[in-house]
Amino acid sequence: VRQAIRFRFQIDHGNLPFFQAKQLLSEARPPPEHSARSTIPRLLLWISILLYHLIAAKRSLELAGTGFELMDRKRNILTREMMSLISRAEEIQSRIDSTFSEAYDALMLANITMGKTIHLAEQVPVDDSVELRYRSVMGVEIPTVSAKPAQQPLPYGLSITNSAFDDALIKFGRVKELVRELSELENTIYRLAFTIGKTQKRANALKNIVIPGYNETIRLITEALEEKEREEFARLKVIKKQKNA
Repeated sequence: VRQAIRFRFQIDHGNLPFFQAKQLLSEARPPPEHSARSTIPRLLLWISILLYHLIAAKRSLELAGTGFELMDRKRNILTREMMSLISRAEEIQSRIDSTFSEAYDALMLANITMGKTIHLAEQVPVDDSVELRYRSVMGVEIPTVSAKPAQQPLPYGLSITNSAFDDALIKFGRVKELVRELSELENTIYRLAFTIGKTQKRANALKNIVIPGYNETIRLITEALEEKEREEFARLKVIKKQKNA
């Protein structure tokens, strides 16, 4: 009775030792047939214990299968999202390279026509309008970087600069926007890749360890019950023959 209570407690609290099915069958072995009065209650107890474990294993197997399907679906969705972001990040990276080249050429032209422009660059105010927020996509925290468009007047006088310096300032502003967008995409791709790796590990654990373990438990318990059923059938035939003799 204590053994049945202990097994029943494990089933109710989700602590079914599916990987210890062989030990379970050995511990819950039917008693030797000394007398019919003592054997029948213990035999029923042994069968009820196995049936409890069989029902719990089937229920856990169904739950593990559903979990594997959800994990596999999540992995596929995140993988497609990551691949689309990778292609977009490659496009922005090529735009950054070309824009950087144009901005440095414009700055070089400004230095040639005006001399060194370091004192003018120091007059440009620091842009602190960047805001970082997060949104959840299938349990993954995705960063969203936003910034207010610059509407400030020029921080330098027109009499001491020329159009080459203005062109360099505009192109470096474009580079800043592209870098902000690229940083958001790269961080998102990293988070998605990390989550895909975790999801892959969990899906593999369910597919290769948990689900086969429950299948093995169901097979062992079913075989034990079928074997006992055959033994009982043979015993009843022997008893019937003895009565008819």
